[in-house]
Order: sequence, then C-alpha cells, then structure tokens
Amino acid sequence: MAAKTKKTEYEISLSSEISELKGIGPQKAERLAKLGIEHFEDMFEFYPREYEDKRNVKRICDLADGEKVLVRARVLLLRFGKGFGKNRTLHLLCEDDTARMEVLFFKGAFLAGQFKQGELFDFFGKVKVENGRVTMFHPSYSRSEGTEEKGILPVYPLTAGISQKDLRLCSRAALLHADELSETLPASAVISARLCSNAYAYSNIHYPQGDEQYKAARYRLVYEELYYLDTALALSKDRGGAGRNGNSITGDYAWQFASSLPFEMTGAQKRALKDILDDMASPKAMNRLVQGDVGSGKTAVAAAAMLQSAKNGYQSAFMAPTDILARQHFETLTKLFKGFGVDIVLLTSTMPSAEKKKALELIKSGAADIAVGTHALISGGVEYSNLGLVITDEQHRFGVNQRRLLSAKGKCPDVLVMTATPIPRTLAVVLYADLDISVIDELPPGRIPIITKSYDAKTRKQAYDILLEEVAKGRQAYIVAPYIEDPENMEGRSAQGLFEGFSAAHKDISCALLHGQMDQAEKDDVMTRFYNGEIQVLVSTVVIEVGIDVPNATVMLIEDSQRFGLAQMHQLRGRVGRGKHQSYCLIVTDGGGQTAEDRAKIMCQTLSGFTIAEKDLELRGPGEFFGYRQHGLPQLTLADPVKHREVAAKALTDVQMMLAKDPKLTSQENAAFLKNLKRKYMQSDGLTL
Repeated sequence: MAAKTKKTEYEISLSSEISELKGIGPQKAERLAKLGIEHFEDMFEFYPREYEDKRNVKRICDLADGEKVLVRARVLLLRFGKGFGKNRTLHLLCEDDTARMEVLFFKGAFLAGQFKQGELFDFFGKVKVENGRVTMFHPSYSRSEGTEEKGILPVYPLTAGISQKDLRLCSRAALLHADELSETLPASAVISARLCSNAYAYSNIHYPQGDEQYKAARYRLVYEELYYLDTALALSKDRGGAGRNGNSITGDYAWQFASSLPFEMTGAQKRALKDILDDMASPKAMNRLVQGDVGSGKTAVAAAAMLQSAKNGYQSAFMAPTDILARQHFETLTKLFKGFGVDIVLLTSTMPSAEKKKALELIKSGAADIAVGTHALISGGVEYSNLGLVITDEQHRFGVNQRRLLSAKGKCPDVLVMTATPIPRTLAVVLYADLDISVIDELPPGRIPIITKSYDAKTRKQAYDILLEEVAKGRQAYIVAPYIEDPENMEGRSAQGLFEGFSAAHKDISCALLHGQMDQAEKDDVMTRFYNGEIQVLVSTVVIEVGIDVPNATVMLIEDSQRFGLAQMHQLRGRVGRGKHQSYCLIVTDGGGQTAEDRAKIMCQTLSGFTIAEKDLELRGPGEFFGYRQHGLPQLTLADPVKHREVAAKALTDVQMMLAKDPKLTSQENAAFLKNLKRKYMQSDGLTL
C-alpha cells in the first residue's frame, strides 16, 4: 500500500486527516487521536490549558514567590530524589547569568533523557522563593537554541509521545484555514452579544496577539458553549408535548395525605406541592426540580405526589443513588402510606434473585403502585404497566441520561427531580434550564438547631473532647477528612490516617473507615452497621455527603476544613441533627488563610443552605463551586457557569429571545446553527435532539 503524500500546512484542508501533515507520522497520528485530534478541524476546540508568555523572559534573581514565569536557564546537574524507578523525583539544578534555581518533576525520572548538562532550556512554571532559594515545580519546557518562538504561545494538554512542538505545528496549520469557517451562531446572537467572528476567536484563543484580543476570543467561545447548551436544554424541556394523550392527574388525594401527616407541612412544602400538582394536572409532562435543604421535607412532598399518581391509576418510580438509601426510602414510604391502600415494592441489584423476580412481576402487572430502587429501576428487564411519575433523589448523582432512561419506561411520564445540594438562586435558572424549579426554603418547626463551632490546630483537642463526650452518652459521630491516604508532597489529614490514629487511641470505641475506593457492597455494609449502632465513630471522606439518616449521630467533625467549600461543608453538616438530641458540627481549620477563616465563620453564623451557597460563590469565585457535573450533558470546555455567570445569563436571555421568534429553529437564519447543534449532541453521550 502506497504511503500517503505528505502536505505542507498550506496544502491541507480542514477535513484532512492529521497524518497528512509533514512532521506527523503514523505513530504520532495514533497518539493525537487519543487526544481527540484526527482531522485539522479538531484542533480548533482543542484549547490550550495555559500559555507561555515569551515576550518576557525573567531573570532568576528577579523572581517572586508564587508567580508563573518564563525562565531561560542552563542545566548544571541532574539527580534523582525519592521514589523507585520511573516514579522517582527528578531534580535539575539550573542557572542563568544572575542566579541558580532548582527545577522539580515529581515522579519525573522518565524525563531525565530530555535534559543534558550544559544545554539551555526555556522553563515556564510556578516558582517558590523561600529564604533566597528558588524552586520551579513541574514546568513546561523546551530546548532553547537561539531561534526561540516569540509572543504568547499555547501550552496544550499532552499525551505520551506528543510534544508541545507537535501540537503547535498542527494548530498553526489549522489556523491558516480559520477564515474558511462559516458562522454557526445565529446573526441575532452575534449582534446582541457583540461577538467577534469564530475565526478571530480561534486564532486568539490559541495564539493571543494581546490581552484584549484574548479576552474577546474567550468571551465569544464561552458564550457560544453556553448558548448551545441552553438551546439544547430549552428544546429538551419542551419534549413532553401533549403528555399522556390529554389525560390529567387530578383530585384532592395529595392534600388528604398531607393533612394525615403527624405534622403540618411548612408553607414552602405546600407551595412546592401546589407547583407539582398543577404540573400533574396539565396534559403536558412535568419536568420539575425541587430544591430544598437537608431535612426540609422533600420526601413528604414527593410522597404526596406519588399518592396522587397512584389514585389516578398511574405507577411511580422513585430512584435513589445508593442501595442503602433506597431501602431507607422504602421503609419511610411504607410507614407514610399505611392505611392508604398503596402497594410499594423495592428493587435493587443486590436483592436475592427470588425477591427481584417477584418485584419485577408486581411492577409489570401493575400490582405495584410505587417502585423504589436504585439504577436497577432503569435496567433492561424492568417493564412498567403504566408509569406516570418518575422521581430521582439527589438528581446530580444520576444526570440527564439516566433520568431519560427511566422516563422511557413510561409514556411521557411526569418527571420530578430532588436535590439537597444548595445552589445559589442566581445560578439555578442557568444550570437547570431544562427544569422548572421549586424551592423549599423552610425547615419544619421543632427541629433542634445544630450547634456549629470552629477550631484551629491549637484547639483541635477541644473538638475531639466534645465528640468523645457525645459517644460516652451513647451517641454516634462522623469524622471527615479531605483525602483517603496521606497525600504526597502536601500537608493534609487523610481518612486512613485519622482512622488508624483514633482507633489506636480509643480501643474501647468501635470505629470504622469509609471511602470511595471501597466497593459498593463494602460501603453498604459499613453504613448499615453504622445505621444499626454497631459502629460508634465513622471516619470517612466526603462519600457520606449524601447518605442515609442516622438519628443517633450527633457529631460531624470536619478535619482540614480549608480544603472544602462552604456548600460541601453544609452538606456534611446535614448528616447530623436528624434525631431528638442536640447535634454538633465541629470545624477544624489548619491553614488556608483568611478565606478559610471566613468560611468557618459563615458556617457558625447560619444554617441556611441557600445563604451559604451565595456566600460560597462570593468567596470562591472561579473554580469548582460544584463538585459535580450533570452527567449526560456535553462537557463544557471553557465555560464555567459560576465564573461566567453574567455571560451565562446573557446567553440564556438571547436563547429565549431566539426561541420566542423561532421555536423549532426552522428559519433560514438558524439553519446552520440547528445543523451544528444536532451534530454536537449526536456526537456526545448527552441529549439527543
């Protein structure tokens, strides 16, 4: 077979395979494919992770602690540090005309062949300057030969066998043809948001000509990602059509159930239930999110909706993220529905075969009004007689696709998703554009407020004294750490280390360890024993952030709180305070500066998840505000709904205006946009349009 004729960057087209370019052989092409780069057009959205500003090479003697800089230095010495084999640390001693610095690559022994004594290199990375000693950690690097590239250069994510030089060769070749790209956003959006062209955006996101050009490019691309996502979600939201062929779920059954409860629903619960019942009475399928703090009574509202559905002849499916939580919901609902003539079955993957077979038969025949379970509810072998209502608890643990799989078991069933994760009101509309939103922002009266106290490294013992006092009273406690094992080259407490230390110091207290790397059966066993009171102290990572209710647990001790966000700590605090005894959340902060102190102070001042979510957004700003993504949605590459909340709001407004004029995107102006929208979603594991 004849070899492909190699082309120059001017001869390729955007649809050309990457292997056609001179300098990219079969092996490199195969490795580039692992990065998702097979054709030159793929390079446009393979964005740099950072940049080397080669306009300004800094002298070692002028470096300041914490800055990210470009240094040109000669390698004087190579040596290996801790570790074994390829996992050893590589140390380079380098110098320029002014001073020396050390370059460290953790687990970087395999890089040793890249460097030779006496050679000049450009290093770009973050430096630590302490007591006159300069250290640069894990920099990007390139050999400096006197013909260095100038300007601002992209630094791309790499894979084995691919260098920055290879990727820059490919991106430059692609960008030579950027002007061949046609505009895919509607003209109305480009004008409304004052966007630069996509060719200009791609050119300046890869090779910025300056700060202003980079900002314009990034704004365009962030806006575009959010515009596509908001459009897909908005179109998806309307998928219900005529719902159940015009049938409506009506009656006073839900309110009769609410009045039978041993407590009166709060005003917020009643408002949420009214929203749900209005949706269910409509012939259009419901698609609603109920957002409420831990303990706000979301389950009671969901139960009322399920009873309404059952009394109208429809089945309900209630899906929980874990086996043990599904069982707890099953037990709770069984008690709540006593005397209402509602039949409930449990279905999980861990049930004995005979029990599972019986449950499947009851669901298929319609004898079961409500099926409570885990992912087992969406498995291929489950058939429903007349599924009318789908409920998912802690919806972010499932995501869009799994909700759809469950919905597909019925004929346009109503969908209700619930979450106790506090989300700022300012963001909820953007993040859940495919859902109507109800908020339960009141706690039932009579709940004993959790006492939250803050400690530092010096007063840590006081926190453990409270924990031990509670255990001595017969109560149970959680200790949560940010890591499973002690992290390398970082300070921090681990669940493994705390478990070993606590167990050794308190042999009379039954203690157990729980973390995400344990298999599900092992995790369920530990949680069951803790629930049954066999374990007094549970040392864990944030895997218990969403868990079962243990009324006897009265202490949540959070170690190294500076490594958690406010919203996450609030979720952890929600694991206690579920019973009749006074509960405590004890926050131990060891470092983290003023921001960590501010977080701890806010936690001590308020129990409102919504207030905390807003404060978390203010304090953290850009970054991982949410510890999760809605699985099933196309991955956002540049856009961050928190960091770019103003852009997100603008994109959503423009999408709503577009769809108000052209609901099905059938106009000529939107033809290219619709084509690209379908391509993006058909290529993802996300929504299908």
